[in-house]
Amino acid sequence: MIDYFFAQYKDYPVHEVYLELIAVFFGLCSVWYAKKDNILVFPTGLISTSIYAYLLWQWSLLGDSMINVYYFIMSIYGWYHWTRKKDNVDEFPVSVMNRTEKVIAVIIFVLTVVFVVVVYLYFNKFTSWYSYLDTLLTAIFFVGMWLMAKRKIENWIFWIVGDLLSIPLYFAKGYTFTSFQYIVFTIIAVYGYLEWKKILNSSQNPELHQ
Repeated sequence: MIDYFFAQYKDYPVHEVYLELIAVFFGLCSVWYAKKDNILVFPTGLISTSIYAYLLWQWSLLGDSMINVYYFIMSIYGWYHWTRKKDNVDEFPVSVMNRTEKVIAVIIFVLTVVFVVVVYLYFNKFTSWYSYLDTLLTAIFFVGMWLMAKRKIENWIFWIVGDLLSIPLYFAKGYTFTSFQYIVFTIIAVYGYLEWKKILNSSQNPELHQ
């Protein structure tokens, strides 16, 4: 059983194994803090995404590598966005998407797919089903991260879908630790949605929580 899950690591550079473990740890911390609507989601996420951006490029998952570069940038934006207050009250609390944001989400999704397809074609990387799934995941996660930075509850739906698709992708590629990470991500994302739903209901009906 152990060989089935971890035998592939015997051929990996030792430093990449350690880097993957560090990235997994901080990635789990980041998702946990996101579930709690805690701003520490961003500094922990910056550590994880910077490591994964490097590792995924080494593993020829170009789309996922670009996802993590994008995560890094959006984490800086989200960190700033979440700290904005007006009269000591969060200026951008948990909320639902409006019509304009839904249109923007669709545009981000489509443009991301087009961009990743162009990158894969340029590097001649459309050689397996991994590449096609990676393209779809890139678009899903781009929208999810944008919604997370905007503190929109729908971000969790994109994370859940993307995390579920990532589990078989990373396992098939031989990155067992990362695959296990996405199993935990999926569970936390479900609870994250439920917790943010409570926060949203509380803000909309404050008299019920007095």
